Amino acid sequence: MIVKTAHLNLYYGSFHALKDIDLSIKENLITGIIGPSGCGKSTLLRVFNRMNDLIQGVRITGAVLIDREDIHSPICDLILLRKKVGMVFQRPNAFPLSIFDNIAYGPRIWGITDKKTLRGIVERSLAAVDLFSVLKDRLKKSALSLSAEERQRLCIARLLAVEPEILLMDEPCSALDPIATGKIEELMLVLKQKYTIIIVTHNMQQAARIADEVGFMLLGELIEFDSAKKIFTNPSDKRTFDYISGRFG
Repeated sequence: MIVKTAHLNLYYGSFHALKDIDLSIKENLITGIIGPSGCGKSTLLRVFNRMNDLIQGVRITGAVLIDREDIHSPICDLILLRKKVGMVFQRPNAFPLSIFDNIAYGPRIWGITDKKTLRGIVERSLAAVDLFSVLKDRLKKSALSLSAEERQRLCIARLLAVEPEILLMDEPCSALDPIATGKIEELMLVLKQKYTIIIVTHNMQQAARIADEVGFMLLGELIEFDSAKKIFTNPSDKRTFDYISGRFG
């Protein structure tokens, strides 16, 4: 297991947002987290690279292990953790820089300044998201000139440039049209050959199409976690069945 939680609880002040979550996520699979709005999906996702640390009043108990290392240990290097565990957000947050500088941003932070090396990283990262052939003559153009789908691909490429192991995706297609969504889903299916992907999605059809394993959350609890086929065809918990059949949510 590349990611494991044990008795994970998270509180925003007095609000109990995540309740005793036990979860094991396998390497090189797409794991989907589904559930109605406000159930804790995105909060759980942000646990894995400690993005919740940025929110005042957050308190966490229990264990979160990545590659068997406790990410809340005093000796955990937060910068290294966020290099290992990258995140893509709902809206494509391209930097107001050139396409080249968007991709080179992370490697430069890590001390890579050689122009030839940076060029190679930019080319490989854009090629990995099937953008280099489209953008190779526009690398000096602003990233903000790209379409929404291209910007989301660019954001994924920007993560790949620092060589992560895990990609967290928080509703990555919510701002995209169906055609663009399909292209991002195809990209995720390719990327899972090299990366472990955890995606939060409100779109159950999307989870059914691309996820290998799925967790259903409700009111801060992980109600059920199993193969996508099992969750969507024969769930063990009535609450899961009621949600996927549209009875609530």
